[in-house]
Amino acid sequence: MRLVQFCHRGGEGGVRVGVEQAEGQGVIDLKAFDPSMPSTMRQFLEMGQEGMDCAKRALSSGQHMVAWSDIRLLSPVTGPEKVVCVGMNYKDHCLEQNAPIPEEPIIFSKFPSSITGPSDDILLPEESQEVDWEVELAFVIGRKGKHIKEDEALSYVAGFTVANDVSARDWQMKRNGKQWLLGKTFDTFCPLGPALVSTAALKDVHNLGIRCLVNGATVQDSNTNQMIFRTEKLIAWVSQFVTLCPGDVFLTGTPPGVGVFRNPPVYLKRGDVVECQIDEIGSIRNTVM
Repeated sequence: MRLVQFCHRGGEGGVRVGVEQAEGQGVIDLKAFDPSMPSTMRQFLEMGQEGMDCAKRALSSGQHMVAWSDIRLLSPVTGPEKVVCVGMNYKDHCLEQNAPIPEEPIIFSKFPSSITGPSDDILLPEESQEVDWEVELAFVIGRKGKHIKEDEALSYVAGFTVANDVSARDWQMKRNGKQWLLGKTFDTFCPLGPALVSTAALKDVHNLGIRCLVNGATVQDSNTNQMIFRTEKLIAWVSQFVTLCPGDVFLTGTPPGVGVFRNPPVYLKRGDVVECQIDEIGSIRNTVM
């Protein structure tokens, strides 16, 4: 199943949750199918199995379908309680910078206000001259949990999506005591999308091609099998410290090829187009403004 959050191009109806029809036919509007359904993905996920069952019925019915040309895709989740990020989580990315393989997950965060849609603009802040790309596999929590065991962790995942962990390297690596938060959390620094893809719809989420293109040229090209700490470990690790809630977003780290480690370094500039792709999940395409 592929769940999306969207709005009609004319603006009527506000935010809606939908489920994709097969073969690109369109999106079924869940609230039109069942008026008791909520308008946002976070509220939908909070319904638990009841919401998922409704989405399955809607998909089977084929009713209340909206054409792709009539909608604008939003981030699959907006307004989450938490955006949890993982640093240095690809073996090949560690090798790229001659860094040791971490023995424990390196956790940081973005503010939820950094989230933007799969085709929205990335805004260059005046405060940074070193804005970089990072394609990442992301997942969204589907039910509340604390101290979650690894062998149960995937049952807490609502689905997977594509993320770009846009990063201001000057603020991440040189400013503010080299704390990562400010360099990671400018507005629009977390494009997400295009859909929330269920685990069952993926053959093996930890064996997917993952890549980033800037102006059509491939700059990152790897596989999620390079992840050091996989989904189950990350959920178990983070849930030791905080309660995970429906809608919480995890970004799981980036492969090699980021701009800061090129020789010389390369950074995003106005007019650049950044496309992040993950096999079986989809792609997001954002213009730098």
